[in-house]
Amino acid sequence: MEYKRCSDANVITEKLMDSILIEERLIDSVVADLTTTFLGEKFAMPVFTPAFSHLGKYNGREKTGLEEYSIAARECNILNFCGMMENEQFQQIVDTGAKTVRIVKPYADHAKVLDQMQFAESIGAFGIGMDIDHIFGPEGLDVVVGEQMAVQTTDMLRSYVEMTKLPFVVKGVLGVQDAVKCAEIGAKAIIISHHHGRLPYAVPPMMILPEIKEALKGTDVQIIVDCGIASGADVFKALALGADACAVGRSMLPSLEKDGVAGVMEFLKKVGSELRYIMSFTGFATVNDIDDSVLHFTRF
Repeated sequence: MEYKRCSDANVITEKLMDSILIEERLIDSVVADLTTTFLGEKFAMPVFTPAFSHLGKYNGREKTGLEEYSIAARECNILNFCGMMENEQFQQIVDTGAKTVRIVKPYADHAKVLDQMQFAESIGAFGIGMDIDHIFGPEGLDVVVGEQMAVQTTDMLRSYVEMTKLPFVVKGVLGVQDAVKCAEIGAKAIIISHHHGRLPYAVPPMMILPEIKEALKGTDVQIIVDCGIASGADVFKALALGADACAVGRSMLPSLEKDGVAGVMEFLKKVGSELRYIMSFTGFATVNDIDDSVLHFTRF
């Protein structure tokens, strides 16, 4: 059989995730409780929305996709995230009532970074953060929708943490070195992600997750995993390997586009139901109980 090389990190991630199998532990098990505490707040489950940007109005509906999935997050009582947008649009997200973390791009316009973070805090964001995996592009520094990005130093990130009373989240961590630096600057959470495969041959989040978890032992930094999270089984595997929560991403989009708020709610509830089912099948009564003792790894 001819071996075909594949540099697509999404394909590599999917293969790794599918190579992790789950052992049953049924005797003395109970119906599991999905309630989770993240950054000091209780949520219905450890499944969060992704930090999407640039979603317009689907099928002529009144609200944008960003507003629709934010409403779904509110109704499901989960933590909501949003990405690149102007302050006026972020106001619309906050107005939905969802507990929302605003992830700001690493703009070359430093004043814009500060303005967007300060605005988010002033109108009641749950947290703020930065998307560090959009610093670089094919030609050097990235350009996103006409906006030039800039290198971010440890001192710059620390200054963002120190300027706010909100929890600070760094998105796009995919290595122990960056994770440790995030802890050192005072970040309260990281999102382990390769941003849908921006880096060829990027290590799958679940492969690097246990190393990051070990490196962060003794800190209060919480860990979210995204990239390829599409089911309760995916969430369970990530939690077992050390994550505190997961963010669904593109797997949510078909439901959002077709049925808006109702579609996203149905999708999220399906993911949560499968997570509860697998937890009950493996003897874990609560999210905090989950560990990797039930995981078995096939050849990858």
